[in-house]
Amino acid sequence: GRTATTATATFALNPTPPTTTPVVVPEVLTAESEAASAVNAELAPLGASVIPALTKAETEEAANVAAGAKPYIGPRPGIITRKGWGADEKLRERQFAYTKTVKAAFVHHSATGNNYTCKQAPSVLRSIYRYHVKSSGWRDFGYNFAVDKCGNIYEGRAGGVTKAVLGAHTLGFNSNTMGIAVLGSYSSTNPPAAAVTAVSKLTAWKLGLFGANPKGKVTLTSGGSNKYKAGVKVKMNVISGHRDGFATECPGARLYKKLGKARTSSAKLQGR
Repeated sequence: GRTATTATATFALNPTPPTTTPVVVPEVLTAESEAASAVNAELAPLGASVIPALTKAETEEAANVAAGAKPYIGPRPGIITRKGWGADEKLRERQFAYTKTVKAAFVHHSATGNNYTCKQAPSVLRSIYRYHVKSSGWRDFGYNFAVDKCGNIYEGRAGGVTKAVLGAHTLGFNSNTMGIAVLGSYSSTNPPAAAVTAVSKLTAWKLGLFGANPKGKVTLTSGGSNKYKAGVKVKMNVISGHRDGFATECPGARLYKKLGKARTSSAKLQGR
């Protein structure tokens, strides 16, 4: 009799069997989160965690390449949005800042540990973001993009992944360039092949949007740094390392050595 009583009592507490269809409550975005997501509205739904990858043909169509023109642009890679890595949009300045174009890409290493798992990468990004804003006093995450050891690509500074967003990555050369941070330290450790491939894919697409050749050279005017005085014109690779514009060890000797490979792969992805 005890078993029957227990069963009845349990059912009395839960008279309705659970429904098989969960009720989905639409997420309410804060004004700051909505603004950070809205700048990518043509690429992904509002509040999306990922901007999906496109084929080369789809990329050319999305980039509105002029009829008859030979488009030198790589397929758009999948990009994990700020929402996807959990950026606290209340930390950054509300306004977005832009430059005119993207003539070059500066590759960095984050100089953080190499033992993270790729599931932990968003946490690494959040700590870098907090450091940049709270300790360095910057308006937002410094880099325009980040790449982890598995080759995942992340949206960095807010403002829209297709746009010429002003970053804080290479003092003296932040205007009209982009900064990409590979998570980890690569002074004496080789960067994972997946990370170098991701840099190639990202630059093939983003530089392609602005007509830049990843294997080319570009002349940039220094805004002033510990390496070049303000006003000095400097010829450098379209894909350069942080050390090319600033006296630093970054992006680490081992990652710096891989930039030649990244340039070649990026240009090939563009169809050059």
